Amino acid sequence: MIGERLKRRTSWLKAYRPNLRIRERGWVLSVGDGIVWVAGLPTASMDDVLDFDDGSRGLVFDLTGNAIGAVLLVETEHLTAGTYARISPKPLSLPVGDNLLGRVLDPLGNPLDGGTEPECSDWRRLEGASPTIIERDFVHRPLYTGSKIMDTLIPIGCGQRQLIIGDEGVGRSSLAMDTVLSQRGRNILCIIVLIGQKRSAVVATIELLKDTGAIEYSVVIVAEASALPGLQHLAPFSGCAIAEYWMRRGKDTLVIYDDLSTHAKTYRELSLLLRRPPGREAYPGDIFSVHARLLERATCLNAKEGGGSMTALPIVETKLGEIAAYIPTNLISITDGQIYLDRELFAAGFRPAIDIGKSVSRIGGHAQHPSIKREAGRMKFDYLQFLELEMFTRFGAKLEAGMEKAIRKGRILREILKQERLSPLTVEFQLSWLIAFNDGLFNQIAPKRLPELLSSLDRRVRASNLTLDDERACWEQFAHEWIQGNSEALK
Repeated sequence: MIGERLKRRTSWLKAYRPNLRIRERGWVLSVGDGIVWVAGLPTASMDDVLDFDDGSRGLVFDLTGNAIGAVLLVETEHLTAGTYARISPKPLSLPVGDNLLGRVLDPLGNPLDGGTEPECSDWRRLEGASPTIIERDFVHRPLYTGSKIMDTLIPIGCGQRQLIIGDEGVGRSSLAMDTVLSQRGRNILCIIVLIGQKRSAVVATIELLKDTGAIEYSVVIVAEASALPGLQHLAPFSGCAIAEYWMRRGKDTLVIYDDLSTHAKTYRELSLLLRRPPGREAYPGDIFSVHARLLERATCLNAKEGGGSMTALPIVETKLGEIAAYIPTNLISITDGQIYLDRELFAAGFRPAIDIGKSVSRIGGHAQHPSIKREAGRMKFDYLQFLELEMFTRFGAKLEAGMEKAIRKGRILREILKQERLSPLTVEFQLSWLIAFNDGLFNQIAPKRLPELLSSLDRRVRASNLTLDDERACWEQFAHEWIQGNSEALK
């Protein structure tokens, strides 16, 4: 027994070859504001990880002729000029796997929820190439958000990149969280990335996920406002890497980036500290490339690659509704459509404040269920006609009977489209109210009675056995029987 142990311990000697071993060792020139300048590492390259003797870690972010600029990922109070640095043999990666579900982590995979470190056997690099064209498939399966407007007029498909854009305080994050809550029971794993938010906002989001049970199929990546700028920059790439792992294994994922405006500002801050030349609005010239290589990783894979998908909902902020600003226009050009939330609609009480005229989904219609697509097309024509006719009513002009009827029908539709936050609806309910509206069942009902009526319809649909694949005649019969059953209560 002792001989076998000795044999195992000395087996490495057979492969040992004496030769010259060289290891580079650099030293810190200066440190401050989340940036460290290092000299003495001639073989360092971009995105290399630097380990410092005090326990700090950095990521190579800029190369000059005399020094290396790195962003700090871990900083101790002992990091000063003269501290030795070495290039880590391991690339920047984080643990991935099913054990991450229900956890709150930082961009490096460290737990922030007070639990133990997640036990994952697989690791994945934060930066990676997007899937090739051969690996991709057309977006052909719907992703339901629980929103009346989005599921009918601005549909989203699995693998789509849909931008949520609007001013601060108009419900962008609430719309994204509605989408997360709507994924219960749909086998879609959610990754919520919170970038540069206050701790109170982060806690509120986590408590909401716990109270609704959505935390069971979600992972939260947090780089709050007090975190190092380097961590805030890496946060969306961490969320993307986690989703990419599941996508490659044939699962459907949803990633919320909240928000990329803050991410762009953080990248601008790091670039200016590293003395990179500023461009438009002081952003560096490669800010477009940063967001493009992040969002291009969201796609739908073909059956040969497992058929998984990654749907991305990046959020971006506008100032005073300026949709043509630098960062919003960049992201609009990268994504497959945008959902624009208007402050005037929000102030007028129309929630969610989605401006249908400025919102578009370029590829989501291909994934929409045929029944909903057919009914939504009729409804959208009526609503757009109403928006045009409503302008004439502001001047007090006398309208024809047909126009007055169209305006009344449009106002009823606008009341129907209103929806409380954090109240996602089933897709079967969406089809039921669409058929009821298109058949004129709401025409004689007072707008103030609509919320009560729709709640009754929602309960009735949930109790029925109807599905989207049932014939329209079945849905028509269901809607007419339901409206007749409520006729006495709605007089």
